[in-house]
Amino acid sequence: MRNLFIVMCLLASVGLQAQTIKGRVMEETENGEVALPGANVYWVGTSKGSVSDANGEFKIKWEKVGKLVVSFIGYRSDTIEVKSTDKFVTCMLKSGEQLDEVSVAARKQSTVMSTQGPLIEQLITGEELCKAACCNLGESFETNASVDVSYADAVTGAKQIQLLGLTGKYVQMMTENMPNFRGLASLYGLTYIPGPWMSAISVSKGTGSVINGYESMAGQISVDYKKPRDPELLSANVFTSSEGMYEFNSNFSIKFNDKWSTMFLLHGDWMEEPHDGNKDGFLDMPEKTQYNVMNRWAYKDDTWYLQFGGKFIDEERIGGQTTHGGHAHADEKYGLYKIGIDTRRYEAFLKLGYLMPQYENTSMAILVNYSDHTQDSYYGPKMYNAGQKSLFVNYIYQSIFGTNPSQMYSAGLSFNYDKYDEDFRDPVFNYGEDISTDFINMKREERVPGAFFQYTGEFLDQRFIVMAGLRYDYHNIFGSIWTPRAHIMYKPDEFTSIKATFGRGLRTPNILAENSYLLASAANFYVNGELLGKNPALLDDLKMEDSWNFGANVNRKFEVFGRTLNINLDYYHTKFNDQVVVDNETAYNKVNFYNLDGDSYSNCYQIEVKYELIPRLEATLAYRYNDVKTTINGDLRRTPLTSRYKGLVNLSYFTNLKKWQFDFTTQFNGSGRLPEQGGIADEYRVASRFDDFQIMNAQVTKYFRLWSIYAGCENIGDFTQKNPIVNSHNPWSDTFDSSKVWGPLHGRKFYIGLRFALDRKE
Repeated sequence: MRNLFIVMCLLASVGLQAQTIKGRVMEETENGEVALPGANVYWVGTSKGSVSDANGEFKIKWEKVGKLVVSFIGYRSDTIEVKSTDKFVTCMLKSGEQLDEVSVAARKQSTVMSTQGPLIEQLITGEELCKAACCNLGESFETNASVDVSYADAVTGAKQIQLLGLTGKYVQMMTENMPNFRGLASLYGLTYIPGPWMSAISVSKGTGSVINGYESMAGQISVDYKKPRDPELLSANVFTSSEGMYEFNSNFSIKFNDKWSTMFLLHGDWMEEPHDGNKDGFLDMPEKTQYNVMNRWAYKDDTWYLQFGGKFIDEERIGGQTTHGGHAHADEKYGLYKIGIDTRRYEAFLKLGYLMPQYENTSMAILVNYSDHTQDSYYGPKMYNAGQKSLFVNYIYQSIFGTNPSQMYSAGLSFNYDKYDEDFRDPVFNYGEDISTDFINMKREERVPGAFFQYTGEFLDQRFIVMAGLRYDYHNIFGSIWTPRAHIMYKPDEFTSIKATFGRGLRTPNILAENSYLLASAANFYVNGELLGKNPALLDDLKMEDSWNFGANVNRKFEVFGRTLNINLDYYHTKFNDQVVVDNETAYNKVNFYNLDGDSYSNCYQIEVKYELIPRLEATLAYRYNDVKTTINGDLRRTPLTSRYKGLVNLSYFTNLKKWQFDFTTQFNGSGRLPEQGGIADEYRVASRFDDFQIMNAQVTKYFRLWSIYAGCENIGDFTQKNPIVNSHNPWSDTFDSSKVWGPLHGRKFYIGLRFALDRKE
């Protein structure tokens, strides 16, 4: 222990040798100032430098030369004088180089890989989101190599994220660093955030920071909404597609003075035209109506920062049969098989920060997020009506050790509360027999107070950074929870960063809320082999899910023909100690939930390359390999419905002066295993595997001074999964199943949209 103390003292002394200069690189435009990520910052005549992060911010050790050069390809470089006593500097770059009065537009990075902090984090900017239709969060990852989004089933329209080969329930979803869309909102939450409302999306792989809780197992996705103090005064977006979908978005802000401002965000989308492209008698996607309203306020002065607001969502989905699929048989007793999901959701949030002027580099903040979610739904004869109230409170105190800004710590307290009230009817039904109408009621309250501490140390002139954290939570049902996490970054030079992460993640399984899409089949829900619909106390036997994650990342930049070649390498291993297995293949008419008895793990390898092939033509190439296995009914098998690999090619080009932009994306999806169907008749048995397939998307955008028009085509090759519903012509039988979905459900889609944006004049 004494030796460890001596080592830490020696390392800390390294951080005391030089003053750290912090700053921000901004872009000067006609409509105001915006942050410029990815800018190079270095001292004149030296190789010592840094790169601005997603917020345009950087940190660099002071050098005696006292002159700092800030540059970015296509921007006019600037040199600023810096004194050793300066704590924060700001540099302004002008977009485009002036050559004989001809303006040359430059390409900014639309996806930024963080090379400053130890977290393995990627920022998807608003510019990247505009490369595709991006109607909502679920459609924001078409050009992203790390995140997959697919339909969970063939009738409800529910979508699931996959990260590191694991489903979305293992990804901590957040809005502005506050956990959100858990439980009841986990299946449809991706559609609750309209694309035009978002300013950026942060994707981090691995367990993340202990500050945000213990639930991150595969990674974290945090959405930043547009803010009242942003330069944008008014914007609107209208959109329509060949499938008969219509969408409207608008946001406008009011700046009362230098301290107070507010913003209103409005959204509506309508999908009322029935589609049955494969002629199986079922809607390929449900008819849907959603209204979404948000209002947020902001206050800021020299020491206080306050944000608060609220949000309301009203959504209705209606799906199921429209005809009997061309078959002569029509069920006279039960009629058409219908699905309805009616949702109301209220959210409120508060973020209060205080910069303590009496203490250097010290601040505190409190974050509060509340949601009230109700969902009434039916799936043929099955019914699931549920409510969830959630409260998240997080107090964070951040400071430094002594007077050294390179040795920081964060400490705080948190409280998480969830109240579930679920009514469930899951009748055991065979074709021609009567249906039981008994409901069961399940109520549960989770109260989890917690505390955390996180240390961040910078050594060797910021080339080596350590972030280590530990949190303790007490769950009123599962007892004590210890969550250690560590992140390390080493930068041997300004073009290379090497990162590693290690940590634990845990979560409470919510088998009804997270798997309600499986109700759109004849299979009944069982827990440990016993019918849940007759004994809700069976849920008490399920353990908390528990995993460890290790990850490593190497990011390297090369200068090739005067342009930057960016190569990113990833490897992640996730191992489950406890997991709730969703077994819908041992018996064709059962979905059995039980605790893991054996191994379960995920290995994920990824390489991503970015390069500007010619001026203004950027190419992204990526390949990911997934090795995901789970012990199902005693056998270690590849997880079903998971592609073995994914490839991505994205090309983005804009003309000089950025009057036109062209974007093209191809996704290469590998083959995978389909769930087995134990005991089912051969005539209803599906194949054991699905084959490789490709999806191509393209978009063209024409820019004007205040508005732009965009048009595109999704799924250009018109590829769809054939016969996604088992026994679709006989949904009241015990072989009906809509959950075996691995590919697109709708074919070629054309769309057109119009964007308008007006920035405020300062």
